[in-house]
Amino acid sequence: MGFIAWLIVGAIAGWLAGVVVKGGGFGVLVDIIVGIVGAFIGGWLAGALGIHIGDGLLASIVTATVGAVILLFILRLIKRA
Repeated sequence: MGFIAWLIVGAIAGWLAGVVVKGGGFGVLVDIIVGIVGAFIGGWLAGALGIHIGDGLLASIVTATVGAVILLFILRLIKRA
């Protein structure tokens, strides 16, 4: 994937994760960061569990969103402690 595609997937996934976890996005820059980190988490988790969602942009967004939701959930738990 190209750099622009990473930014697009990160922004969409970060925004979707913000909607799922918090009820709204965090701003474009933070959404991109959360989405990209979520993509790494989601990709690692899917590989560890032997799950293959598919190839392409939509599969990347789904994987990144799942990872970003997990990331935000963990961050919320740490923040409460």
